[in-house]
Amino acid sequence: MGIIPLQFKDDQSADSLGLTGKEEFSINIHDGDLKIGQDIEVETNTGIKFSTKLRLDTEPEIAYVKNGGILHYVL
Repeated sequence: MGIIPLQFKDDQSADSLGLTGKEEFSINIHDGDLKIGQDIEVETNTGIKFSTKLRLDTEPEIAYVKNGGILHYVL
């Protein structure tokens, strides 16, 4: 609920970016102005920066996330 799905770009992976799974991530969601398939910038606490693809593929999915998840949206 309320989790933003991100996908690595075609030429990226955790291995190629040197990610270990112990990082903390800062995700720039453009003040909540989300659009289908937009690029989202991610930066780790170790200084690694990379671009991902937002995997919200429909307008209703964006509305669910903006409202904290589908349950909050329905209520």
